[in-house]
Amino acid sequence: MAYFLGVDGGGTKTEFLLGDDQRELGRVRSGSIKRLRLDHETAALNLRNALDELTAITGVSMIEVDRCCVGTPGVAVPLMVEWISEQFGALVGGELLLVGDVEVAHDAAFFAKRGILILAGTGSQIVGRDADGKIVTAGGWGPALSDEGSGHFLGVEGLRRAFRAIDEERPTILLEVMQRHWQLGSIGELVQFANTNPAPDFSQLAPLVAGCAAGGDEVALEVIRHGAEELTLLASLVMERIRGAELAGSDGSAQGDFVLPPIALAGSILEKVAVERRAVEERLRLAYPGVTILDAVAEPVQGALWRARRGG
Repeated sequence: MAYFLGVDGGGTKTEFLLGDDQRELGRVRSGSIKRLRLDHETAALNLRNALDELTAITGVSMIEVDRCCVGTPGVAVPLMVEWISEQFGALVGGELLLVGDVEVAHDAAFFAKRGILILAGTGSQIVGRDADGKIVTAGGWGPALSDEGSGHFLGVEGLRRAFRAIDEERPTILLEVMQRHWQLGSIGELVQFANTNPAPDFSQLAPLVAGCAAGGDEVALEVIRHGAEELTLLASLVMERIRGAELAGSDGSAQGDFVLPPIALAGSILEKVAVERRAVEERLRLAYPGVTILDAVAEPVQGALWRARRGG
């Protein structure tokens, strides 16, 4: 019997899904294995513990795995590639496929078919596949450059807009909630902590922003709406690039009619922050009347398992 392992390595958690040719045999969730966020020892311990737990619940040794697919951010970063290759090579048998996290998320929704995937978790990115199988992306340049609508974005933007609210003399409970979360005694301590180097994990604040927005805090709602607006803008860039590629004739002229590709949503923010998901869906339907938006949130780890079974 052949065994296949799919791994979705996010910024704050990692999911492992073991299967054979037909069935899912066991699933485990662990802390992050992203070396860009964690030291070697912590990431390696998270990986070993998860693989040991997966073996315990399935009875399958990881050395028996025929092919493993790891979807993770940072696949263009040598540190990530080298670390994952070394660690999985020592602990997991068979062939190793290393691809981007948005690629396995897209596979989970569309199985290598035409469509656009909007991913917003700790980070964010948009990825589309056109009728010829060509991949088109937007965003995803990292937290300092382009992770719009993500957990990091909501945390940083929540802080910025909450402090702007002080200057504008607008009411908000965001600063009070964030100060309490980080166990800080004053606004001054919050300012100091938020500006430390290395920076704190701003994505921890995303659930607080979402909670305040759900409670009607107008500043928090503005943060969520802004994140949704940015994600929709990036998705429209991908949509229009697919439109241009599919309608262009060999001479560069537009030909035929364009059928909107379906859109899927994935990532912890779009799964758990209902107000942002609804805002994204509303903006997409306004921009592209009649577009199909898949109801289910794609599970990237299922895409990783699918690709492990498929190979290549």
